[in-house]
Formats: sequence, C-alpha cells, structure tokens
Amino acid sequence: MFIFFYGLERRFLLDSPDDFEKQQIIAEVRRLKALFGDNYSAQRYLGEFLDLASVANMQGVSVDDDELKNSILENRSWDLPVALKIVLGTLIVNDSPINADWMYLWFVCHPETRLRTPAKRCSDEFRALFQHKFSAKYPEGLKVRKPKRKLKLQYRAASGEFTGDFTPSTGQAGDTQIPDVSEVRSPLQKAQKIADEAIDELDKFSRYLGRNPDGRGSIEAQALLPAELWGLFPSEELEELKEWAREQVAEGGLVPALDVIARLEGETPEKLGKRNLTGAADALARIGFGMAPDPRFSLRGPKIDEPVVIFELGEPVEQLEEVSPAYRTELFELALATFVAHADSKLVEAERRSLRDKVETTTGLKELERKRLYANLDWYLDVPPDMSWLRSKLKDADAEHHLALRAAVVAIAHADSVIQSEEVACIEEIYKALGIDAGLVYADLHAGDVPDGPVRVKAAEAEATGEQIPDEPKAKAASLDAARIAAIRNDTERVSSVLGEIFSTDEDVSDEAIAAHALPSSMAGLDPKHAMLVEEIIQREHWTDEEFDEIVCKQGLMPSGALEVVNEWAFDKFDGALLDEYDGYDVSPDIAEALKAKIAKGE
Repeated sequence: MFIFFYGLERRFLLDSPDDFEKQQIIAEVRRLKALFGDNYSAQRYLGEFLDLASVANMQGVSVDDDELKNSILENRSWDLPVALKIVLGTLIVNDSPINADWMYLWFVCHPETRLRTPAKRCSDEFRALFQHKFSAKYPEGLKVRKPKRKLKLQYRAASGEFTGDFTPSTGQAGDTQIPDVSEVRSPLQKAQKIADEAIDELDKFSRYLGRNPDGRGSIEAQALLPAELWGLFPSEELEELKEWAREQVAEGGLVPALDVIARLEGETPEKLGKRNLTGAADALARIGFGMAPDPRFSLRGPKIDEPVVIFELGEPVEQLEEVSPAYRTELFELALATFVAHADSKLVEAERRSLRDKVETTTGLKELERKRLYANLDWYLDVPPDMSWLRSKLKDADAEHHLALRAAVVAIAHADSVIQSEEVACIEEIYKALGIDAGLVYADLHAGDVPDGPVRVKAAEAEATGEQIPDEPKAKAASLDAARIAAIRNDTERVSSVLGEIFSTDEDVSDEAIAAHALPSSMAGLDPKHAMLVEEIIQREHWTDEEFDEIVCKQGLMPSGALEVVNEWAFDKFDGALLDEYDGYDVSPDIAEALKAKIAKGE
C-alpha cells in the first residue's frame, strides 16, 4: 500500500496533473485511509497528505465547504491541520469574524485544549451545544487580531524522497500572505470556557450513555439532554412522555409510583430506590413537569404501592437541588401540619383551606417552589405522614430546633380555630419525640402565637366535635413566649438552618469529627466532608449504588452532588474523573494510587 501511495503522492505534488486527476488521487487516498483504519502509520501519512491536498488549490478554499470541514476533523494530528491554518488565517487577514463552525474546529483540533469525557463520548451533541452557546455569545462571530507571524508550510513526503516548502497566500490582489494562528491563544481561552459549560451540561447525559451505549433517543437519555438540543436530536419517546404527563395532570395528578418509574425506565422494578425516584424527578423536570415527593427533600419516598403527584412546573428545570431556605422550612412544617390535620382521620374543608393558605402566605418562596409545595401538600393529604416518619428525624433536634417546631405545631393547631382532642394527642407525640414534657402542650396551645390574652376557641362545627382549651394550663412549666415564637418564625434563614438538618441522615458526621480530621495537601480544593469521602472511596475499585449512597450519607452529603464535586476536583487535579458511574461506581485506579501514595507520605 505504501509503495502505491508513494506514486500517488509524487504524481500529485511534483507532476502537477490537472484538477480532475487531482480529485481522483484524493479520492483514492481517502479509500486507502478508510481501508487501513487500524494502522497508525497509514492514518498519519495518508492524513497529512489529504490535509495538504485539500487546500493545494488555494483559490478553491471556501469557508462554507462542508467537505473541507469534515476532512479537517478526520485528519487531526499532533498539530493544527494545514487546511485549518489556511482557512483561519484567510479569515483573519480579510478581517472576517470566526463563526461557530470554524471556532469549534479550531478548538477541538488544537493540541493544547482540554476535552473531558462528555465531549468525546457525546461528540455530536457536544459540537451542537458548543456552536449554540458560541453563537449566542458571539452572534456576529469572533473578531481575532491579526498575528505578525506569517504561515510557512513544509511537507515531507512519506517516501522520504522529497520535501516541499511553500508560503501560502490568499490569492488576492497583492498576493497577501496568510498569518499563522499556531501561537494565538486568546480565542481558544474564550472557547475553553464555552466548552466547559457545554461539557458540564452534558455530564449526566454522558454518564447515562456510559451505562447504556445504545440509549440515545430513549426517554431517560433525552430527558438528560440539554433542552437546546432537543430540536436537533428529537425523540418520539419523549414526546409521548410529555403527552402522558399532561393527561395525568388533567386527571388530578395522582399516579402510582411504580407506573411512573416503569414508564421512564421501560421496565417495572422490583423495588423503588432513591436512585429510581431521583432520576424520575430529574427526567420529568427537564420536560416541564414535577414529581412529588422529591427524594432529595422528603421525609421518605413513596412505597411501591403508593402514588406520587405529577404536576406542571411551567418550564423545564435543570437543577431541582437548588431551593431556598424558606422552601426547606415550609416543606417540613407542612409534614407536621398534615400529621396533625389527619389526627381525627377526617380532613374538613377548613383544614385543607388552611394548609393551602399556609403555602400561599409563606414569604421568601420562588413561584416554582410554591408549585412544588402545593404538590407535596397534595401528596401528604393522600399519603398521611405518620409518627414513624417524624420520630426518627426529630429525636436529635436540639433546644433551638424545639422552639421553632413548637411554634410551628401551635400555629397549625389554631389554624381552623377548632382544636380536636386527637390533635392535642398528636402534638403530645411530637413533644415526646422532641424529648419535651408533654404537659407543656396545653400551656403552649393556650399561649398560641398571640401577644396578649388567651386564645378564643369558637364553637365546634357540626361535623366535627371539639373541646375547648382550659383557661388555666395543666402544666405551669415554662411556656412559649409569644414574641419569641414570632421572631423565630419570621427568621426564615435561621429556622431553615435548623430544620434543614432534619432532612439529613441520622449518621451525619459531627462537626467535632470534621474539625479533628486534618486536611492533607493532597486533598487541597475539597472541604473536609468531601475529603473524608475521597479517602474512603479510594480504598476500593468499585462501589455499588447502595454502598456509595451509604458512605456519602455518612458524611452528610447528597450522592449526586458529591459525585459532581469529587469528579470536578479530580478533573482539575488529575485531568480525569475519580468515579465513573457504571452499574455502581468504578474508581479510577490511577488516581486512587496517586492519592494513596501522597497520603502515605503525609502529603
């Protein structure tokens, strides 16, 4: 093959055949390159010839030539392709801006740019997203300052028989020489920022394809694809999912949880795990629908025979993890409220209205968060919280938690102006779970959240008998201070900080343990919790989903967030991911060994 190619090479470059014969030679060399695709030497020499041959006729270079662009991509090597240098130099010398197509080629062909796994695994999607973002930022293209250095090219024949030096020009009047872009850096730095954004947005999609190489076009894959690309990479399954979700919302929104997961994953799981539910919530959010409860914030997820609530978000949402302090606070207070409201096994309209008013009047919420709270309230009303949910989350609450939660349940008890004996009993259970004397319930209910005078309780409605709270409390022990209650309930940030901890695992790491853990220099860039997590991760080559969730939760972190933080840190430090999500989590042996060595040396 090489002897044959030597003849083609000499004929093209030294004998100056006509254009028709040149095209025949180029076509034949392309055929050889495809035929010997597994031979590195063949790919290198044939590629270098094709790179030069594609622009041998300088007047034939066109910035809109798709065949030329494909040839540049196919013949990348250790240096910028000759054809790319000529096109970019021609654009710059003519004072023309670099458009998204050519900026993409410049970026991916440059030997010093950084491309992470998503850009390689999802190359078509990455190219489209990069170009979309570049065009949005530079709608007129990017102007590049003309470099002083002129382009000079040398071709060394594969046969070693001859070399050729030439200085290309634009072919215009004055025979203008083309500048050399080899050392230009500023445009590539701008492109790197855009590429990093695109790679980050493709990360979840890439990890899904890593587990499911043939998964493109599936509901789960499409839902993980950035919304900007849906028009370029359509999915019939996703359109069917949207229509199905609209139908569920129209019918009231309550759908068996198992049906939702089966619809998204294409099969019915034997059990519902946090990963199933989190994936379902993310997938639906990306097409503009929500699912309650969201396992990232709920006291517990739905059981296999329980429903979830499907509702409209109004717009696609990328990050469900980002919520305000007010949302966390109100979500937990709603759980307490509905626990008390369900106490007598019957919800009257006044109670439902009061619970909805509670969501409506809460300040500090975004409109999207308010929609999510309404949906969670619908779920709590259909799947009543029980003390087993609350007890495990309340048992470790400290005195500051106690005051905030006592204020919340007292306000709930007074919401409909009728206090049932069953509600009193429920509040007593909450107090016991908090480790508070249950005798304080009557004192707190009497104090309520009014600054002066006893609570006036109206006569019970016909359908629900109640009992009046005595004027004198049964327990004289310290009761709630009304002004203090109001101050804490209005201090959303402060209440959220204490209530937010209730949603974390019981196995959360203590501040003392973190403070006592010296952070080695090898973990620089990580906070103590993530550093402790990395130290544990590198002890094994593989972790199952359940094991990973367990060690992450032990540090008081969320699995998806921890995975992103750890891998971003690893990319910055080692230019690669520490964890690859595939039937669990595979640990990079190279990075693990490097870290172990540094830790062993005390670094």
